Amino acid sequence: MTATPSLPIDDIRSPSDADVLDHGREILRAEGDAVLRMAEVLDVSFCKAVRMIADCTGKVVVTGIGKAGLVAQKISATLASTGTPSHFLHPAEAMHGDLGVLRRDDIVLALSQSGETEEITRLLPHLAAAGVRIVALTGRTDSTLGHAAEVVVATGPVREACVLGLSPSTSTSILLALGDSLALVTSSLRRFTHEDFAARHPGGSLGRQLMRVEEAMRPLAQCRTAGPDETVRAVFSQPLPSRRTGAVMIIDADGSLAGIFTDSDLARLFERRNDAAIDGAIRDVMTNRPTTVVAGTRLRDAVAVLESRRLSELPVVGADGRPVGLLDIVDLVGFAPPEPVAVTRDEPTRLPGSAAA
Repeated sequence: MTATPSLPIDDIRSPSDADVLDHGREILRAEGDAVLRMAEVLDVSFCKAVRMIADCTGKVVVTGIGKAGLVAQKISATLASTGTPSHFLHPAEAMHGDLGVLRRDDIVLALSQSGETEEITRLLPHLAAAGVRIVALTGRTDSTLGHAAEVVVATGPVREACVLGLSPSTSTSILLALGDSLALVTSSLRRFTHEDFAARHPGGSLGRQLMRVEEAMRPLAQCRTAGPDETVRAVFSQPLPSRRTGAVMIIDADGSLAGIFTDSDLARLFERRNDAAIDGAIRDVMTNRPTTVVAGTRLRDAVAVLESRRLSELPVVGADGRPVGLLDIVDLVGFAPPEPVAVTRDEPTRLPGSAAA
C-alpha cells in the first residue's frame, strides 16, 4: 500500500515549488494506484450489480452523505445522462418525507466506505420494508450496509491520500471511478447510441455539436437562390431574405444544385473590374460542384468541413442531391470564441449602376 504523501512540514524552511510538485504528484499517484488496484480485484459482484441496474424497470436511486454524497450525485447524473433513469436521495432528507420517492421497482445504490455511516444505516430497515433492492459500494462486505445489500461491490481497505490519512480522497476517487464504470457498462448493455446521448444533451456546446445540420441550417426558403441564366447584376439587385447570407445557391430547372456564388466571388469581379461578367450569366462565374453536406450529418462534422476547407457557407442537400438549406458560418459562432466584426452584412450589395433602394 502506498505511503501517505506529505510535505516536509517539520523543516523550518518553506516548502519549495519542487516540494509542492512532488507532494501533488504523490497524491495523484496514490489515488491513481488505488483505482488501478480496484480494477485488478474487481469480481463477479460487479457483473451482478451491472445486470441488476440494467434490468431495473424503475429508477436507480443513488444515496450517500458527506463527500460520498457528492460523489453519489455525480454518479446519479452520469447514469441519467447515459440512459439509466436515476436521481439522488439525500439520506437525512429521506427520513423526513423523501422516502416517498421510492417505488418497489427502484434500486438503491448506496455509497459508504465504512458501511456504518449512521444516516445510511438508518435507511436500511425502511428500504427492506418497502421491498427495495440495494446495491452497495462499500469497503467491507461484513458491514451493516454490506449485510443489508443484495449485491456488494467492495472497495476493500483504503488509505486516504491526505497527510492525516483522514480526509476522504482516495476512497472517493475509487467510489467515483466505480460509479462511472457501473454507469457506462450499463449504458453499453442498453445499447445506448449517439442519438440517445444527443436527446439528453440538447443544451450548451455539447448539445450543439450533437445536433443535425437541419437544426442549424437556414431552410431553402430563407436562402438566396438564382437560376443559372440570371445575370450577376440581377441576382444581387433582388431583395434579400430576412437573414443576410454571403452566398447564392444556383439551382437548375430540375431543382438540383448547379453551383454557388459568394460575396468573395463578387469582390473578385470588382477587383478585376470585370463589368462584362457582372452583366453576364451567373453560371459563367459560379463555382461548379461546390462542397456540400448531406442532411442528417452531425453539426460538428459539418463545422469540421467548413474549417478544413476554409468555407463560410455550406449548402445542405438531400439524398437526391437537391438543396434543402444552407449553413452559414455566422450562425455557428458558438463553436468558436466571438471576434469583433468590422463589416456588417445587413445591407444588400450595391453593384455599379444599381439604383439605390
